[in-house]
Amino acid sequence: MEIVAAQGPQPQQSVSLRNKEIEKKGKWSFILNNFFQLLFYLHLLLIFILELVLTFHGLVSSSRKHRFDAKNWYLQVLSSTALAGILGYICQTYTTVNANRILKAAFWLSPLLTIIYGVLLVSIGTPVSVAASAFAILSSILQALYSCWVTPRFENAVKILKVSSAYHPTRTNAAAVAVILFAGVLYSSFLLAAIGGASAANTKSGGVFILLLLVSFIWTMQLIKNMIQVTVSHIKYLKFANGEDAGLKVALNSAVNSMESICIGSISIPVLVVLRGLARGVRWVSGDVDEFMFSCTSCCAVIGSRAILYANRWCFVHVGVYNKGIVQASSDTWEIFERVGIQEVIDSDLTSAFCFFCGTSVGSACGIMAGSWARATHEDYAAPVSIYAFLAGYFLVRVAMAWIQASVTAYYVAYAENPRSQQFDNTIPNHLQWLQRSRA
Repeated sequence: MEIVAAQGPQPQQSVSLRNKEIEKKGKWSFILNNFFQLLFYLHLLLIFILELVLTFHGLVSSSRKHRFDAKNWYLQVLSSTALAGILGYICQTYTTVNANRILKAAFWLSPLLTIIYGVLLVSIGTPVSVAASAFAILSSILQALYSCWVTPRFENAVKILKVSSAYHPTRTNAAAVAVILFAGVLYSSFLLAAIGGASAANTKSGGVFILLLLVSFIWTMQLIKNMIQVTVSHIKYLKFANGEDAGLKVALNSAVNSMESICIGSISIPVLVVLRGLARGVRWVSGDVDEFMFSCTSCCAVIGSRAILYANRWCFVHVGVYNKGIVQASSDTWEIFERVGIQEVIDSDLTSAFCFFCGTSVGSACGIMAGSWARATHEDYAAPVSIYAFLAGYFLVRVAMAWIQASVTAYYVAYAENPRSQQFDNTIPNHLQWLQRSRA
């Protein structure tokens, strides 16, 4: 009887232990499956606390030690971010109204404004500004050469922008973009105010804080941009593919459910895009020349061809619609492009370059305004204010133009999945024929 009494509770204990083990495994599984999402939220909380502390430190330094002129700093950075928000909204809205003019303006104004911005940085004369000016001037030259090279493709780029902007929910678009840009302006202003507080410290720790804030800013703005791409491409894809009208709420819920993939893509895609761009640049420069300095051409070609299978901007359509991971969505979409035979059209698309040029144009304009103002009132702030204003302007415009990029992305993916659909005209086939004729 004693033995039976001792053994009686064991099944219940084993069940409870098994349940606890399942709960632990479930928690660990949740953490692993949402690691980057949780990391983003945690980093956002810590950065918010850091920004509060640094902003308070800047205000205290301004009132007591007079080493930090808070009034000038805040006025300049707030004005530049406000200008970026306004210009970003204009770029996005005007693209849907007159794509031809805004595209040409972006490709020709960007090199001009960038070189003016570079000259301003040279005139400031600090080591940081001179280094940044070298990058800006080199970038302006490359932009000008690229603009000349792709001029024959402007006509097709305009057609793609027009057809992908069809079924455009104007009121929803205007309200959504305005709200997002307003939030972006507030976030950027708060971050730049915190950078001012870190600059007031004038120590090594201040430099570390600034670096952390900038990394956080880039990741956050990339994530916001990609959230818009997932949401909008979901809506536009269903319209192009099936003629369905997906609500903004449904698409937004889908984007929230894909937050882990978006967090990963916001880190991996920019890195792999840069690697692929470098690989294509080396391959283009080397050509068929067999020299030692170009011995890595074949290696770069392999890197470029493989990188696009693991992460590309086209994947966000399948991320939102089918809730796929970044790698699977990237490989699936690119395989569809290859199967249909339009990968050459995809490679020659100018939408991403157009959005980039819009960003550099507005970023340079903001940097010129803020840098000139700072140089006239507080020359010590001229270099950092102009650089931070450029970054804020660039990323705010990229967020604004994410709607346009998502529309084009959805159009290409929907076409590749069903090229014979009555939803599409001859824009893509005609461009493919033009590319084949120009290559022959």
